[in-house]
Parts: sequence; structure tokens; C-alpha cells
Amino acid sequence: MDLAGPLQVLHCTGAYRIRLASSDGRAVHTDVGLRLDVGLALADVGGDVDTVLVAGYSPNSGRRPPDGLVAEVRRIGGRARRVASICTGALLLARAGFLDGRRATTHWAVCGDLATRFPLVAVQPDAIWVRDGPVLTSAGVTAGIDLALALVAEDLGADRARVVAMNLLVFLARPGGQAQFDTAADRFTPRDPTLRRVLDDIRRRPAADHRLAEMAHRVAVSERQLTRLFRRELETSPARYVEQVRVREARTLLESGGDGVATIARRCGFGSAETMRRAFVRVVGVTPTDYRRRFHTSALDRSDQFP
Repeated sequence: MDLAGPLQVLHCTGAYRIRLASSDGRAVHTDVGLRLDVGLALADVGGDVDTVLVAGYSPNSGRRPPDGLVAEVRRIGGRARRVASICTGALLLARAGFLDGRRATTHWAVCGDLATRFPLVAVQPDAIWVRDGPVLTSAGVTAGIDLALALVAEDLGADRARVVAMNLLVFLARPGGQAQFDTAADRFTPRDPTLRRVLDDIRRRPAADHRLAEMAHRVAVSERQLTRLFRRELETSPARYVEQVRVREARTLLESGGDGVATIARRCGFGSAETMRRAFVRVVGVTPTDYRRRFHTSALDRSDQFP
């Protein structure tokens, strides 16, 4: 999908000459077993290059892109008009030095890895795609389609991009950001045992009283000390973390439950539907109603999904 989606967008315009290249010029097998033929090896890429587009790879495979591949991407991208990546391809662009001092994004699951390994990169974890000068990066998988449509709009005009989007049945500008897909909030386990107790309590009872003074009192530390622990290990404030946990709980209820928004707001500790709406827009980028419309499981059971 990282490659097929953007290629389909560009192909639909009839305006691009597309060449596929691999490290050694041999066919590539995707993670689902499909064979992808290429036209040449990266070392053979010469002449004028307008756009270099780097597809993603699985960082969980334990294999890092070889230094030779990074060097070739650096060589080719260095004389191209623009360089772009899809999904985890941003990690390769970062290794090649293209993202130093620039804003960038990648799949939400590896945004933290990108920020940790490449501290010179200003990671934008909620962005679907980011442009900083001649370098573009997209979020994961289907976000490559969004990026490709942006390239078409830049090269051929917004009207041409809109026609392609309509033909492919996708948004020209996708509503919301990556946060509406992010499920990684509970993966982090803090080192400090006091903070672990606080987080466990928030996650177990999101609707409870989690004002700073109350949380500090429950674990017998000062408000200042607790705030320092949140900043040091989570890089956020206690109030913002509580809000994120409550939003995540509300997302679960919106996805699978039938309760109204006001009821869900009370169950998750927001107090009112309006408070939850503001928090949702802040954290997820869409309203609770829009989120339910997109992700409620009943949508999978409908038989009227035809225009």
C-alpha cells in the first residue's frame, strides 16, 4: 500500500514518467508476498530526477536499511527537485540527513522512534503529511495517497488533484489527523514507581477526581514533584495526560457502544458533552460525533455501502 496507493494517484494523471528502483535492480517482494518488478538499480539512476519517493519498510523486522541504500538515496535525492517519504520511509530520509532541522511525520507507531533516534527532526505526530521546503513526509500506509494528491495539486493544480481523488473515492484533504487512529497511548511504562501508581489509577478509573491536588495527595507527594515526574517521563502535564486517557476511554465507547455522547461524557469524567467535544477536537482533531460516524463497529454491518 505504501507504494501502490501513491503510484495509482500519479498514474491516474497521465502526466508523470515513473521509474521504480531497488538496491540491486532485482525484484522486491512486499511484506504480503507480492513480487514487485523494478526497472533499474539505484546505482544506475542518473540524469535529471524530479522527485524521489521513498516507500516504508517494517522497522520491527530487526533489519535496518543498509548503509549503501542510505548513501544512494542521499546521492539521488541531493540533486532532485524534491524528496518525499511514505510511512517509515521517513526513518531512511532521516538517516540520509534530509530531515535535519525540518518538520516531518511518519506512522504514529514510530513517531517516538523517529524523535528519539533523530533529535534534529521536529516530529509532527498528528500530521497526515508535512512539507518543509523541498522535503515531504507522510504518515502511514494510506497517507501516502494524501501526499501524492498534494504533489499532483502542486504540479498540475487543485482541480486535477480533485478529479483524481474523486475517481479513487478518497478525500482530497482527509479530515482529522493521525491521532484518531493512534492506539499506542498505554504502551509506555514509567520508571518511577510513584508515577506508575498514578497512571494505573487514572487508567483504571478515568472518571474519578484526578485534579492535581487529589492525585498528589493519594501518592503522598507534592503537586510540584508530581508535575515534575509527568514532565520528565511523559513530556506532558498531569491535566493533559488525564484528558488523553479520558478521550481514549470515550473513543472505545463511541466505537462499540450505543450510549449518547452526553452519557459517555459523564462516564469518562468530562462532566458535559461540550467539555468532551472540546477535548476531542484538541486531542483527536475531530468531534465525537464525527469520530463515531467513522469508527463505530455498526458501520461494518451495513449493507447499503454503495453510492
